[in-house]
Amino acid sequence: MATSSAPTPKVNRLGLQVLDYRGGKTTLCAGCGHNAISERIIDAMYEMGVQPERVMKLSGIGCSSKSPAYFLSRSHSFNSVHGRMPSVATGALLANKNMLGLGVSGDGDTASIGIGQFVHLMRRNLPLIYIIEDNGVYGLTKGQFSATADIGSKLKSGVINDLPPIDTCSLAIELGATFVGRSFSGDKKQLLTMLKAAISHNGTVMLDVISPCVTFNDHEGSTKSYKYMQEHEEAISEAGFVPSFEDISIDYDPGTTYDVEMHDGSHLRLRKLHDDYDPTDRVAAVKALMEAHANGEVLTGVFYIDPHKPAFTDMLNMVDDPLATLSEERTRPSKKVLDEIMAEHS
Repeated sequence: MATSSAPTPKVNRLGLQVLDYRGGKTTLCAGCGHNAISERIIDAMYEMGVQPERVMKLSGIGCSSKSPAYFLSRSHSFNSVHGRMPSVATGALLANKNMLGLGVSGDGDTASIGIGQFVHLMRRNLPLIYIIEDNGVYGLTKGQFSATADIGSKLKSGVINDLPPIDTCSLAIELGATFVGRSFSGDKKQLLTMLKAAISHNGTVMLDVISPCVTFNDHEGSTKSYKYMQEHEEAISEAGFVPSFEDISIDYDPGTTYDVEMHDGSHLRLRKLHDDYDPTDRVAAVKALMEAHANGEVLTGVFYIDPHKPAFTDMLNMVDDPLATLSEERTRPSKKVLDEIMAEHS
């Protein structure tokens, strides 16, 4: 009697299964948008063939900062102090620039207590993928408004927000980040494409992902709910991505699609939905964001990209070997050198 053999597991270009990119079981609320983001991170890393051990996951404090435990269990991970993830990420990536940095934060962790660190991270163009899981409330402290909540949005308790929001995308573009976009946790295709392109980018990637809080901010009157996003999302482009290890074919009409070649040879293709869309124009990108906000729309897509600006690690003219691997002889001046310095300044 013939027996059927088990199907061969599907693997990526490294020979790894998608299970090799998963993490622990989530403890977040069922339906939380953060879990959908974790799934897209798993998919992107798997499809791009990233070695899990080459990734460092960094986070701060909040519901969002718990999520790195739910993906890439084989990667390095550091859960930092509230709002201080950018400085930890900077130190870690300067120590080992061969690692792929992935920072996960929330709208409170970024736009409130961590806003000062966020500002300096954006202006340095550190090679880091920085994801804001943005739900407009403080989920761990019972759902108060965060600094990204829109004017007029309403809590479940009926309280109306009367303070203007911080638009992290506009801020990141102005400060110097070189890959800035916004997506929705419920838009699997768009978010996955943006994450795959982010992995290939050499510089600061800032992705603001609207991620509804099903416990405190998914009701009528919320501007960060599933229903509101489905009714008010306005995509600026349709994104497609061709990794460097896949054949690149011309499949679009000139003038309708903007093709961006990444530093590793990958291609990000943005099919225009807005006729005047130019992802390399910083001023136009900020203007588009401001106009969409005034019209009550939530603009999504890749707003701005500059694949040519040097990353922070390149500007520092660092040695080829990661600093963390250098011997003491290469990092510490000898006694003779120290004596010469002391003599020179005595």
